[in-house]
Amino acid sequence: MAKKAKDRKQVLGEIKNIASDVYKKIMKKKAPEITMPLRSLSNVKYSDKVGFFELIGKMKSRTLTANTIKSFAQTLLLMNESKRLARIGDTESKREAYYVSKNWGDARFDSDDEAFTVMDDVEAMLQVNREQMGFIPEEKGGAVAGKLVVIDGKDKIDCTKFGSGAYSIPSSVEHLEFKTNAKFVLVVETSALFQRLNNHKYWDKANCIIVAMGGVPTRSTRRFIRRLADDKKMPVYVFTDGDPYGYLNIYRTLKVGSGNAAHINEFFCVPQAKFLGVTPADIEHYKLPTHPLKDVDIKRLKDGIKNDPFVKHHKDWEKALQKMSKMKKRAEQQAFAAHSLNYVIDVYLQEKLKNPKTWLP
Repeated sequence: MAKKAKDRKQVLGEIKNIASDVYKKIMKKKAPEITMPLRSLSNVKYSDKVGFFELIGKMKSRTLTANTIKSFAQTLLLMNESKRLARIGDTESKREAYYVSKNWGDARFDSDDEAFTVMDDVEAMLQVNREQMGFIPEEKGGAVAGKLVVIDGKDKIDCTKFGSGAYSIPSSVEHLEFKTNAKFVLVVETSALFQRLNNHKYWDKANCIIVAMGGVPTRSTRRFIRRLADDKKMPVYVFTDGDPYGYLNIYRTLKVGSGNAAHINEFFCVPQAKFLGVTPADIEHYKLPTHPLKDVDIKRLKDGIKNDPFVKHHKDWEKALQKMSKMKKRAEQQAFAAHSLNYVIDVYLQEKLKNPKTWLP
């Protein structure tokens, strides 16, 4: 089962503990120091038993010095803002937090990137997700269609009743409940493919739920899929472009999380996910039109094979990436249209779902 995140009362307690430690050191005329996990792939490990990237204990510290006074102050001020939000029972967007800092004098954030980096550091330090701190994301959630009723408070939302449209995943999904008799969840990378599947009511023919990620899935999209899969004990199949980005940035992030957000991977990953395609073997088997790998693709493949704990654990993925590296080619989901517009529905998905041996872990 997906682990429950800390509630805001617990987050408030964590903030008070850190602030108290800083205060005590200052009163003792010692330089205050705050520590947090190092957010990178070098600080994670992976095992099937756990199912997501776990921190291995490497830490970084921020000590109050002449050089760090601004970032140290920003860290404390952002925690104070989280404390204020918890006390009044309100939230604010990441962008609003950036503008709130304009009242902090010389400690104000000079850019979004600066604000979001400090927010990620505080999140890691408190071992919570930023939503529990009172900061909500700006990004839009994924789209959902198919055999699912989402219960949102008093509202019951039937995901088969949107015509050519779809249900949009909200930024917070912890309160949602689900009713479904679908056999599986099909998660697709592109909105274009999602639209084709939805227009032809693939979800009705296959008795499934389809979810569009629209690229790297947002936290709310990942959490929605995780909660749905856990609550209804449903298999999750993922269908991305056949390229290094689809494999290592989109699928791997969905399944096991990332090094940058390792402190919250347990909440925002879907360990039960399986990779349907497009695999390097699919590119050859289905004779798909291809594009040459770009320099960034080649670098991503090399880094994945050498440094990614998930790839190093799963030899099938290591072999797949090595195969693509030798092929020097990639293929998009839409490439199946070269055979016929609905080839992906009529042939590819039918054949793949019947043959688990062609999937990747």
